[in-house]
Parts: sequence; C-alpha cells; structure tokens
Amino acid sequence: MHRQVVVHSLRTALAAIVSLVVARLFGLSEAYWAPITTLVITQSSLRETSSLSWHRLIGTALGALVGAIAAIQIGPNLLAFGAGVLVLGLLCALVGSDRGAYRFGAVTLAIVLLVPRTNSPWHMAFHRFAEVSIGIGIALVLTVLWPESEDSPAR
Repeated sequence: MHRQVVVHSLRTALAAIVSLVVARLFGLSEAYWAPITTLVITQSSLRETSSLSWHRLIGTALGALVGAIAAIQIGPNLLAFGAGVLVLGLLCALVGSDRGAYRFGAVTLAIVLLVPRTNSPWHMAFHRFAEVSIGIGIALVLTVLWPESEDSPAR
C-alpha cells in the first residue's frame, strides 16, 4: 500500500471526526452533515479543497435561502420544490457559480423544504448552513495544517 494513500485516509478520517465533534459541541440537531461535507470536499491539495469548498458554501447558502422562502411562501409541495430548483439554478448563474454550487444548493433546498420538521424553515436553513460551514472549515484547516503533495496518487 502506498504511504500517500495511508496519509490521505488518515487525514480524511481525522477531519471527519473533528467535524462531527465540533458540530455536536454547537448542539446542531443534524450534526452528521458536518462530517458528510468534510468527506465530500476533502481533497489532496488545498487548491482543490478550496475550490470545492467555495462552491459548496455558495450553493448551500443559496439553497437554504430559497428553501426557507419557498417553505414559508408556498409550503412543502411539488410546485414549491420545482420552482425552488428553477430559481436556485438562475440565482447560481446570476452570482457566477458553477454547476457544482447548483447541485449542492439543490440538495440543501430539498432538505430544508421537503424533510418534515417541527422547527421553522429559517431554523432548519440556518442549521443546515452551519453544519455545512463547519464541515468546510474543518476540511480547509486540516488541509492547511497537514498538507499532501499536489501530485498524490491518493486522489
């Protein structure tokens, strides 16, 4: 087994654990989204991780916003979902984000709008954004503190 594969796997596991612990410390009800985000965006290099992080953050913020507004104004139904996905795509294009941001945003929109909750849509949207932000932050910090070579075969 290549040393680089072991190092990448250790970094990724540590980042996922730290993300979960931090999200739990903040008392987030769905803390598992923090390590999921960390796992999705952790790459071998800071450049790759930063790029994915930015798109995930923009998409999540827009998806949370559109999802909360659609939930309040229309309600969690098929029309709201379809309209929300359409509006989100247009917003992502308007702010110059790529399709990755749109995909991440659409996932957030679906979670905020379609998953039954007892809390307000704004509460859910904020928690979703916070969970993803924690995951992104931990992935970036660990990538800076424990860098891998740019040409790692662990990708």
